[in-house]
Amino acid sequence: MTTLRIGVVGLGGIAQKAWLPVLAHASGWTLEGAFSPTREKALPICAAWRIPYVDSLQNLAARCDAVFVHSATQSHYEVVSALLNAGVHVCVDKPLADNLADAEGLVELAARRNLTLMVGFNRRFAPRYQALKAVVGNAASLRMDKHRSDSVGPHDLRFTLLDDYLHVVDTALWLAGDNARLASGVLRTNDQGQMLYAEHHFATEAGQITTSMHRRAGSQREWVQAVTDGGLYEVTDMREWREERCAGVVTAPVPGWQSTLEQRGFVGCAHHFIECVTNQTVPQTAGEQALMAQRIVEKLWREAMNE
Repeated sequence: MTTLRIGVVGLGGIAQKAWLPVLAHASGWTLEGAFSPTREKALPICAAWRIPYVDSLQNLAARCDAVFVHSATQSHYEVVSALLNAGVHVCVDKPLADNLADAEGLVELAARRNLTLMVGFNRRFAPRYQALKAVVGNAASLRMDKHRSDSVGPHDLRFTLLDDYLHVVDTALWLAGDNARLASGVLRTNDQGQMLYAEHHFATEAGQITTSMHRRAGSQREWVQAVTDGGLYEVTDMREWREERCAGVVTAPVPGWQSTLEQRGFVGCAHHFIECVTNQTVPQTAGEQALMAQRIVEKLWREAMNE
């Protein structure tokens, strides 16, 4: 079997912290090169990771079977469409595109070209969240909080919803595993239109789902709590596991061998994309899945603007 040739577009903070450490440790693939329009900044990063720098998107596409895209959201449509048109499979950071119409266009293009298009919702591949999804079943209540210590601005409400709150909505609805209907919610902003707090309530046939994010909570804590028939489960920061049943309380230690990037789902996400391309299977977070979460978040934003 031919070894898969992988490339990277965008070498900013998220690529350096979360993706390059995974992709540079090739196992069943080769890292052929990276492209970033800011050559001066890219060269030392490529040297540090021993990755060839490629001077254009077109040349990178010619060298690769699949590419991970970590460029700015505003560039997603242009970059991803160019790669798909060049016959390259793509895994792109969320959101899929800066607006819903462009995101839908990319999904259609990938289908037309018979190529894999996956969105990097890493939390779906976090082992603790996967374990939680396996046991919650039809939870009566599921609540996910993801807060920031002090991250109000500088971007506007829409940017923050798509860049950060989208993770909360996608993860909570995925964990609940049912078609959810938006029941109510609140979005609070400051005088500059920057997000302060978001909380939304969704209803399924089985129960209730709540999502919550405060941009200046004094804490970076993230946790999910699920109440089921016979048990209460809680996962904190994708690391700590606690469950309560009639028999008592159980806590599970973090596996000593598990890296932070594995705990947060980046390892599983990258490997899943590569396996799907290799085996020609549909990713768990294919383009259509990304559209579902983005449609909901766009709806939240439009309703807030109309108030």
